[in-house]
Amino acid sequence: MAYPPNSLSNTSTDSVYLDFIQKAASIGTWEYDTKLLTLHWALETKKIHELPHDYVPNLEEALNFYKAGKNRDTITKLFSECIENLKSFDVELQITTAKGNDKWIRAIAKPFIENGELVKVLGLFQDIDQKTKISKELAAKEALLSKIFDHASIGKGTLDLEGKWLKVNNSLCEMLNYTEEELLKLQSFKAISHPEDKHIGLDLHYKMLDGDINNFQVEKRYISKNGKVIFALLSSALVKDSRGIPQFIIIQINDLTQIKKANQKIQHLLNIKEHQNKRLLNFAHIVSHNLRSHSGNLKMLLDIIKTDMPESMDNDVFPMLDLAVDQLKETVESLNEVATINIKNDVIVEPINLLKSFENVLNCITGQIAESRAKINIDIEPDIHVYAITAYLDSILLNFITNSIKYKKSNINLEIDIQTTIQQGYVIIKIKDNGLGIDLKKHKEKLFGMYKTFHNHKDARGIGLFITKNQVEAIGGKIEVDSTVNIGTTFYIHLKHYENN
Repeated sequence: MAYPPNSLSNTSTDSVYLDFIQKAASIGTWEYDTKLLTLHWALETKKIHELPHDYVPNLEEALNFYKAGKNRDTITKLFSECIENLKSFDVELQITTAKGNDKWIRAIAKPFIENGELVKVLGLFQDIDQKTKISKELAAKEALLSKIFDHASIGKGTLDLEGKWLKVNNSLCEMLNYTEEELLKLQSFKAISHPEDKHIGLDLHYKMLDGDINNFQVEKRYISKNGKVIFALLSSALVKDSRGIPQFIIIQINDLTQIKKANQKIQHLLNIKEHQNKRLLNFAHIVSHNLRSHSGNLKMLLDIIKTDMPESMDNDVFPMLDLAVDQLKETVESLNEVATINIKNDVIVEPINLLKSFENVLNCITGQIAESRAKINIDIEPDIHVYAITAYLDSILLNFITNSIKYKKSNINLEIDIQTTIQQGYVIIKIKDNGLGIDLKKHKEKLFGMYKTFHNHKDARGIGLFITKNQVEAIGGKIEVDSTVNIGTTFYIHLKHYENN
């Protein structure tokens, strides 16, 4: 048989070209002969099924490569309709390859008819596994994002570049008291802005559209459908495509109404507190100037009587009156001191060397120490500094040491141990004695109360610990106590540590 010139060459070229296309597009061909009942697969079709080149398929095995269940049932039905009703099909299904890998494929079939009779079914078989998985993964992520958007507890929405609503979530609808349909019908996002706040954020909005910024946040007010004013934090961001062209705007509206109301309430309480502090300050001034003057006058008058009329001292009432005036003067001075500590808002602390402060205090009470035969052991590093007010720190240390002396046991020598540790930014001063101790089960809650005494000591006034606690707290510290009756007491004074770098 003679062939036209180059016919064999053209046929060979077409075959090579077809193989190239199949491999490049991962598309294989297949052919089913309805007369001979034979199935032919191209090499690429076998490759997609992960089969060797010499594999010879048959129809039953070919259908069984589809995953059992919906996928296999679908392809069986479509192939039967193609044979019986001459229907083409184009479907995406999953197969399980010869190596056990699940894979998405696209199967296309078309019946081939000669003289009105079906003679072949021709088809294509394409590997779309990677594309399908990516597509499904993106679809799942989009569904998740959509679900998060719809059910977020914060109001969210999208706008076109003209400011018209594209989409809103449930929280935004509830916040503004609109239905989704009502919001989407509004001409502009500006329609819900408070009339006095419409201008807020506009300059930033235009900067964002011009590409100067990508997002912004502003606080402004909105008006709900029922007229309620909503204080909110608006967050706005521009979404661009892969070419950098703006597509739409995402907004988020956080309802700050309750926070604003709470802040207003707090501010109101702070104003009340400030007013009360001013009244307390006035009271302190009254105590300082008026009562101290009166008690001083009474004391002076009594001194004059003692000098000019010494015989009046023989009256049984006079000593009682003299004592009452002394106590009144002492009480007024204590009240004045407490009031002054509590109303100082501008307490200025400075670094103070702790060891030197102890040495100064001990030098002031050398007589009491000698008289009580107290042994005081000090274990303090010489370079430890605390933040304090010098007068307060001296008063604090003096009060704790003199308290230990005052409430010592009569039958043993007093011993006071003073040590320090540094923890979490605080210097903890430990002052331990072997004195009378305090029953903390009975007195712990009122230990630092005003005019509370726990021993029948003639000099106990119940004011020292109260003033000391106020002084410690005024400079940012705190006091803890551990005590056992007839064993002794340990106070732990926490003061802010100054680190000299």
